[in-house]
Amino acid sequence: MGEQQVEATATGGQLNGHGAARARRPSLRGGEPAQNRELGRQGQRTVRKLLEAGIAEFDERGFQAARVDDVVRKANTSHGTFYLYFANKDDLLKTLMRDALHDMAGITDDFPVVTRNEAGKAALRAWVSKFCDVYAAHGTVIRILSQAEVVGEEVYGEGLQQMFRLAEAITLGMTAGATVTSGAGQEDGRGVLAEHAELTAVACLMMLERVNYLFSVEVRLPREEMVDRLSAIIYAAFASS
Repeated sequence: MGEQQVEATATGGQLNGHGAARARRPSLRGGEPAQNRELGRQGQRTVRKLLEAGIAEFDERGFQAARVDDVVRKANTSHGTFYLYFANKDDLLKTLMRDALHDMAGITDDFPVVTRNEAGKAALRAWVSKFCDVYAAHGTVIRILSQAEVVGEEVYGEGLQQMFRLAEAITLGMTAGATVTSGAGQEDGRGVLAEHAELTAVACLMMLERVNYLFSVEVRLPREEMVDRLSAIIYAAFASS
């Protein structure tokens, strides 16, 4: 599981809404000690190695159990080199978190207007599949971010803010689609109660997160069938009653 995440996180492999690779990961700037200097190619390669080692150790041992010793051993480098780019283990996690939040912000912006027809259903399913891809790329970090007692209030709060931004995007996309759909043979969607829409979005997002958590810990579920069911449930949750 960790190798797939490392590839997407450290090399810029995550795709945006247009299918083009985002060329540069925020994490490649390094952590706090590296922010006031420009990193050359060698520096970026070293940062990438440390990121790869960090995500692998966090995935294998858990964030609390993993140590800087483990990271530098995995990266085949020294403590001195580590501290050129990262202040500590928490700084390494925050650096990895920037990539996760970067991609979550991307899919937040990409949430479609889901009209009450087959085109709307297809657009929603495509977005759910993209959400699963992003979660898979950052599963270890997202799991850590969900543990307030492990990461502290500041880091946990950043993840929570992104969750609410995503819930708001779902609310807007689903309710806007219900109001713009018109024409014979289509549902008008006017049964959606606006005061409940945000809570519905939060509930749907929690469902998405939990299913993808199971994917990320390698519970054997049929991915495409689950994407079908998840998108159908979200669509139905906002459908007129």
